[in-house]
Amino acid sequence: MRITAKVDYAVRAAAELACAPAGPVKGEAVAASQDIPPKFLENILADLRRAGLVASQRGAVGGYWLAKPADEVTVADIIRAVEGPLADVHGTPPETVEYRGAATNLQSVWVATRAALRSILENVTLDDIVAGTLPPAAEQFLRQPDAWSRR
Repeated sequence: MRITAKVDYAVRAAAELACAPAGPVKGEAVAASQDIPPKFLENILADLRRAGLVASQRGAVGGYWLAKPADEVTVADIIRAVEGPLADVHGTPPETVEYRGAATNLQSVWVATRAALRSILENVTLDDIVAGTLPPAAEQFLRQPDAWSRR
């Protein structure tokens, strides 16, 4: 899985909003705190707003805040808001692709990959990220010997 800058920035911005004091936070403040290009962040925040994850208010006292409690917003929610499905094959859901010959069973690999991604991304919330505590399934992956190796 390739984690794009857009996804990385979106999760970081949402985490910043999750730990902000009550009330609106200026987009510029989030951008500065997380070293995110402000214009890019504005587009990301608009995507998150359209998905119902972030709310906003214009004006001098305006800004952004989470539209839901941080323990109800998952990393998967954020990814879907800014980039769409967690896993697809050329823009098609993996359960609908068909292969022939030697690649007949490849569909099962793609479906299993999506399920594995979901097992983590749908269970890690913004609250987990901010608190620095991950669900046991995520912690289990981190303890694997090759988890931190680049391959």
